[in-house]
Amino acid sequence: MSTNNVGYNEQAGDAQPEVGQEATPTTASSASTAFGLFSSDTKKNEDLKQMLESSKDSAKLDAMKRIVGMIARGKNASELFPAVVKNVASKNIEIKKLVYVYLMRYAEEQQDLALLSISTFQRALKDPNQLIRASALRVLSSIRVPIIVPIMMLAIKEASVDLSPYVRKNAAHAIQKLYSLDPEQKELLIEVIEKLLKDKSTLVAGSVVMAFEEVCPDRIDLIHKNYRKLCNLLVDVEEWGQVVIIHMLTRYARMQFVSPWKEEGILEEYSEKHFYGSEEEQKEKNQEANKPYSMDPDHRLLIRNTKPLLQSRNAAVVMAIAQLYWHVAPKSEAGIVAKSLVRLLRSNREVQYIVLQNIATMSIQHKGMFVPYLKSFYVRSTDPTMIKTLKLEILTNLANEANISTLLREFQTYVKSQDKQFAAATIQAIGRCATNISEVTDTCLNGLVCLLSNRDEIVVAESVVVIKKLLQTQPAHHGEIIKRMAKLLDSITVPVARASILWLTGEYCERVPKIAPDVLRKLAKSFTDEDDLVKLQILNLGAKLYLTNSKQTKLLTQYILNLGKYDQSYDIRDRTRFIRQLIVPNEKSGALSKYAKKIFLAQKPAPVLESPFKDREHYQLGTLSHTLNMKANGYLELSNWPEVAPDPSVRNVEVIEPAKEWTSILGKEKKKKHTDGRFYSESEEEEEEESEDSSSSSDSESGSDSEQEKKEGEEDSSEQSSESSSTEDDGNRKPKAKSGVSKKGTAVLKSDFDGTEENKVECQTALASNSESSSVEESSSDSSSESDSESSLETRKTVHTSLPPKKEEKASQEKSAPTKQDVPLLDLDDFSPVSTTTSLHKPTILTPTLAADLEGLSLSSSSVIDVSVPAFVPTRTHELLHRMSGKGLAAHYHFSRQPCIYNDQMVFVQVMLANTTDQKIENIHLGEKKLPTGMKVHVFNPIESLEPGESMTVSVGIDFCDSTQAANFQLCTKDDQFSINIQPPVGELLLPVTMSEKDFKRERGRLTGMNETSTTVTVAPQNSTRLVILQKVVSVANLGVVPSGEDNIHRFAAKTVHSGSLLLVTVEMEEGSTAQLIINTEKTVIGSILLRELKPVLSQG
Repeated sequence: MSTNNVGYNEQAGDAQPEVGQEATPTTASSASTAFGLFSSDTKKNEDLKQMLESSKDSAKLDAMKRIVGMIARGKNASELFPAVVKNVASKNIEIKKLVYVYLMRYAEEQQDLALLSISTFQRALKDPNQLIRASALRVLSSIRVPIIVPIMMLAIKEASVDLSPYVRKNAAHAIQKLYSLDPEQKELLIEVIEKLLKDKSTLVAGSVVMAFEEVCPDRIDLIHKNYRKLCNLLVDVEEWGQVVIIHMLTRYARMQFVSPWKEEGILEEYSEKHFYGSEEEQKEKNQEANKPYSMDPDHRLLIRNTKPLLQSRNAAVVMAIAQLYWHVAPKSEAGIVAKSLVRLLRSNREVQYIVLQNIATMSIQHKGMFVPYLKSFYVRSTDPTMIKTLKLEILTNLANEANISTLLREFQTYVKSQDKQFAAATIQAIGRCATNISEVTDTCLNGLVCLLSNRDEIVVAESVVVIKKLLQTQPAHHGEIIKRMAKLLDSITVPVARASILWLTGEYCERVPKIAPDVLRKLAKSFTDEDDLVKLQILNLGAKLYLTNSKQTKLLTQYILNLGKYDQSYDIRDRTRFIRQLIVPNEKSGALSKYAKKIFLAQKPAPVLESPFKDREHYQLGTLSHTLNMKANGYLELSNWPEVAPDPSVRNVEVIEPAKEWTSILGKEKKKKHTDGRFYSESEEEEEEESEDSSSSSDSESGSDSEQEKKEGEEDSSEQSSESSSTEDDGNRKPKAKSGVSKKGTAVLKSDFDGTEENKVECQTALASNSESSSVEESSSDSSSESDSESSLETRKTVHTSLPPKKEEKASQEKSAPTKQDVPLLDLDDFSPVSTTTSLHKPTILTPTLAADLEGLSLSSSSVIDVSVPAFVPTRTHELLHRMSGKGLAAHYHFSRQPCIYNDQMVFVQVMLANTTDQKIENIHLGEKKLPTGMKVHVFNPIESLEPGESMTVSVGIDFCDSTQAANFQLCTKDDQFSINIQPPVGELLLPVTMSEKDFKRERGRLTGMNETSTTVTVAPQNSTRLVILQKVVSVANLGVVPSGEDNIHRFAAKTVHSGSLLLVTVEMEEGSTAQLIINTEKTVIGSILLRELKPVLSQG
């Protein structure tokens, strides 16, 4: 057995990630190679089967750990099902836990074998261990066979009244599975949901509301009695439970409360009807109109209790609160979500995309919410196109007379972007700004006309289309622009742009009487080669000119009509026949021919340039339907506000007799005062709101206290926020959230917080010793936290009564002091610049929260990115200035692939200057620099003189900002100056990096999804050897070679010079002459360009 263990360990350690490596052929024949793949797997599985059948628990436990590890890595372990099921009745609790983890994964696939162990699962439902009971229920609900529906129903009913909240939570999860298997059980399941909704545990709340949303979302009557409890428990519920509850409460509020938006329009509505009404009716109406709007206390409770969650680290929770405030809160209060949404823009690009989509919709109706944070929506060069387009959309929505000049300067930079799709979207945005803000219409139009001389055809084409739309709004004074656009027809090839020019020429042909016939003459020659869209506009232009200037264009129009008559396209032929009958009078012409001129030259309405997000307003924010702009399956529409509020007494909870006896023991009168008097009195509400505002403002100030701390912790917190467990987040979030809701529990909260930290450490040590799955850890920590939460009310009362007022204040101060030094949740670099300067003198304190955040950080990433010596230095030089152009001064440059001595972010360029004349050249230096935004150049010292026939090498440092844009400047001598530019190949924007194969795989695992680009390459036979591939790749790009344990996989690593972003290149040789070329990097533009440059190098001989 020990021999087998060593063999398995060696296989697993050497060949975890790649299946191909496990199948490394040991014989020459291909047949043996094919069987080798399966034989190694079979041996491995046989080894595990023997260990599972062993009489030793240690061997079984080791086997189960390996099997669960295989599942975690995505490998198929289904054939081990029979061997694993045998151990389901094991007496060892650790083995049993892991067996249930395995069964939860494969019970649905192997239903027949799972059914054989159904009696074991039923016995496990009575197990004294809560984890086993819960796991048995999860496995039972995963066997999707209609025969066992009654057994599942019985198990769910029993689990719903279990003493352990973790088991009750799993009962709520099982309800959804049973409902999808057998919808006829709906009524019985609703009874269980109703029972679980009354549960006071925060662990159960989120799961049962999810079951409610899946099974019976229309049964809103089940929520009435539990509404206030859910509002109060919301802060303590796990994050994903919070999201579900918030969405459900949003729907509930829209059905049960009167609109808080009505107060603005009430007075106007009644004042208009004042004239026609009788005096009695008018008196009643005036009384109603003058009656101020008063918000339902339960409505206010929802808005007040959700406000602290805007500081949550979970982006989904913040987004859920934002949509709740948008759909439910008064419009005057909805603005507080803006700062939290802007904070989420520091998250990864997927989160940014969703948040920006919702901000785009919100900014159409309420510009004022986001105008203070305008700079946060400026486009960065590293943003992907989808993010750039959304930011551009928001900037356009926020444009007004005050900020339009700033935005237009920003747009000018965007037009020069290498991302042509984004540049085209920018031109459309300029057009929208010109339409919406009349003061800048002429400025925008002139700017677009200047773009017509741009070298890029796509930019010119988009400019033409936008100018056409702008000219339709005010065509009277723009004949010169039409003439200029007509001259562009010789150079523009984009069909939409050509069609737009022709439409403008034809529509305003009377303003350009000399140009229009000539345009028609030129296009008649190329009619057969044009796109269908252009042909249709040529026909329209011919018809309009025939009607207005028939002397010059009659024959040309007839020629074009004859060409169109025999065109291959049905549309062109039909349009030709229609136009001929309409404009050329003959015997068959109908009555319409008399009105041909009115038909063709009628005044067309100007197009309305609107935001594409305007039609998304009717979808609930933050939903899939809003993102897709179409109704998704399962989407529940928000109902309209009721005209009259339903009876609020349905939310009053009845006092049950046993509860009365119990409360009388503890002091009934005292408790009644606390709940009824304090909770519902208006004065107390006002005090609580004031305390909330002050606490939230102090939180926001403390969030901006230290900008230095923010910068150090920002990346780590953003990376760990999505992966951190609910216990870690609760430790950071609960104290802040509860301070705004209740002043009583500050001392208790501190002790609870310390307890959760200890629980977390215990869970981690248990994980290290037992190698349990994450669900098991979560259940144990959740159950312990549940027992704390059940006794929290009593402990708060005792602490409140035992502490004198001064001591209580002191305790709250001691509690709030360390939280000021926490890693700030809100990134406030744009919001409060004054506070950041004063906070730099404060010392940094390592609080328990900071210690917890820093606990999981690995410092390996800093050692990974070490710049190494380049594997290859190209000798090829690029011509900078030809000796004929430079009047005898010749200049060449090449990239030395060395770190720049002037600045770490600069590319080191060596420039060779040569004097080819017979006279001395004096004062050689770099003059005026025309650089793109952000680009920097470190110039060489001026050369006093260069003798005839001599040459000299100088060094220049250029920060290209991780782009392939050229750096333009003047090379000057005493008498002359010459325009030169240095454009870097994408491979020279990198520095080689050394790392191990293990580090490479880990970093590549982080850079997946949209950070990965790949292609299949047909490799030339002479390029298939390892040495040749290395030479080919490093000759194109400055990459470091990563050692690889596989002969068929070649790995390279580098980092970008400017930003230090990792770039990983993998070449996987496959059967035959094909190879998979994969590039992983956050700089997707650099990755795609490098992919295009590497592909031909590997494929050519």
